[in-house]
Amino acid sequence: MSQPTVLAAQPAADPEPAPQSGGRARLVEIVVPVYNEEHVLEHSVRRLYAYLAENFPYRFTITVADNASTDATWQVATRLAAEIPEVRAVHLDQKGRGRALRQVWSSSDADVVSYMDVDLSTGLDAFLPLVAPLLSGHSDLAIGSRLHRGSAVVRGPKREFISRTYNLMLRTTMAAKFSDAQCGFKAARTDVVKALLDSVEDQTWFFDTELLLLAERSGLRIHEVPVDWVDDPDSRVDIVRTVKDDLKGMWRVARKTLSGATRLPVPPRVQQAQLPPAMRWQLSSFAVIGVISTVAYLALYLILRQLAPAVLANAVALFATAIANTAANRRFTFGVTGTADALKHQVEGGIAFVIGLVLSTATLAVVRVAAPGASHVVELAALVGANALSTVVRFLLMRVWVFNPKRQARRHAASSSHNQELNH
Repeated sequence: MSQPTVLAAQPAADPEPAPQSGGRARLVEIVVPVYNEEHVLEHSVRRLYAYLAENFPYRFTITVADNASTDATWQVATRLAAEIPEVRAVHLDQKGRGRALRQVWSSSDADVVSYMDVDLSTGLDAFLPLVAPLLSGHSDLAIGSRLHRGSAVVRGPKREFISRTYNLMLRTTMAAKFSDAQCGFKAARTDVVKALLDSVEDQTWFFDTELLLLAERSGLRIHEVPVDWVDDPDSRVDIVRTVKDDLKGMWRVARKTLSGATRLPVPPRVQQAQLPPAMRWQLSSFAVIGVISTVAYLALYLILRQLAPAVLANAVALFATAIANTAANRRFTFGVTGTADALKHQVEGGIAFVIGLVLSTATLAVVRVAAPGASHVVELAALVGANALSTVVRFLLMRVWVFNPKRQARRHAASSSHNQELNH
């Protein structure tokens, strides 16, 4: 097979140099696959270029990928590439949208690669929301979804039915979690795409779906964006043939899934979610203090239970250990020292005590109803479960509210300002 012809003007650049730390330092490549589109290509590319130049905060390259057109499409594409620095043209000798995307994406040096249909059926205002999560590292792939609740779609009932049926089949038979596999508006991190391309077999319309299924089975993150979409009445897609090819592709991927061949190694730069270092320390410290507090609570409860009813013994034991727990977490988990605001922290931490008291009292009531005359051991087992739940609430309350660093900083800033006013 012959090598594709590539024509480009000078490398795409901004009108003015941008610092490397700025958003303009990142590069996004937009591929527009075409086949016999001489009648619409120039208008669409100029419209796309004008929109991106005016509204898009990153560097971009528009690549027209000509799939063996037999009309003047290639001539139009080369003329645009010669005129506009941000446009280049690639010619392939064989048809197939997937083939065109594979060729361009596999050789791209952009941070993010994307594609859209030449008719620009999808509203361009969705493009920045499509690629932003990829540039930030939040997601690995992104798709425009016409089936999202926030989308506004205008198309005929036949295409609506076929699209919804196809995506329903993907969800029911392939366990796909993405909502719209065939919307011609997609993007991906370039390193992710290059890691997946060798395993994508399809060269035509099923290429998108296969890429998404492989990405999903490899644990990659797929971001969905609602789009405004207007059906192109001049579309020449052979719907029957496309449906048949898609069904064959689904069967092929299903076979690979059963054999375990669809889960691929995660690309090196795909970072797994991790807790912030501060939170890891806080969780460890909170857990140690929580274990000590729980042992103290249980011991105190057993002592008091010999002298008082279960509800009273629980309340006193919980109150005493809650005060000690708040003081210990204040000092060791969240690093707050000194007597300033100590009483206020105890009062605010008392909300967790109230929540724990309600949960544990309700638990004792359930035990009495479900197992009248239950032993103290049974009561303790039930209380351990209730306190485990209240412990989670306590940690979240302390981290998000009571000892939130931003809240402490605002309080100290206000105090310093007040002292300065008194000194003046």
